[in-house]
Amino acid sequence: MSAPPHVLVLAAGASRRLGQPKQLVKLAGRPALHIVVANAVAVAGHAVTVVVGAHAREMTHLLAHSPASVIVNRHWEEGMASSLRFGVASLPPACHAAMVLLGDQVAVTADDLKRLVSAWKGEESMIAASVYEQRVGVPAIFPRLCFTELAELRGDQGARMVLERNNYRLVRVPMANAAIDLDTPEDLAALNERFQRAETTHSVEN
Repeated sequence: MSAPPHVLVLAAGASRRLGQPKQLVKLAGRPALHIVVANAVAVAGHAVTVVVGAHAREMTHLLAHSPASVIVNRHWEEGMASSLRFGVASLPPACHAAMVLLGDQVAVTADDLKRLVSAWKGEESMIAASVYEQRVGVPAIFPRLCFTELAELRGDQGARMVLERNNYRLVRVPMANAAIDLDTPEDLAALNERFQRAETTHSVEN
């Protein structure tokens, strides 16, 4: 079995629609970014890099005790493509694949990410992408042969463009949780309710 892919967590945005840094909002008492990074670490151990930009100081402090590495994208205002480029450029030379995960995909579980890795199977010519709302998207695992394409993205283009261009090499993994947004106060309220419910269920079961 090949090593799991290195995980890039993109968390550089300013969260203007939410009106506060979405990465720092608490869900059942835990900061959102902490939840996402903990799930990434459950899959990849120390092979996790978090790209921060806006509110970099607070996020770096938040992740001070995490096994993940934190890098600061000073050009984050350009859009998501700059964080993707920066993240790909930071990957270790021997890295054979990278999983791209968004810093606000709090509903995506460690089990979801493990299913993605299992579907990919370490294939150097294949991409494993999550499918939700009838489209492919991230979380997705890109083998090394896609790194140049990711590094060529500009502006607010995300990895979806690379996925659609390479649709003949995709392994598709249904992932409803990836569709759950944290963009607006309404999203935050719904997610809080979801996490509180999960917490209650977990307490009852134990």
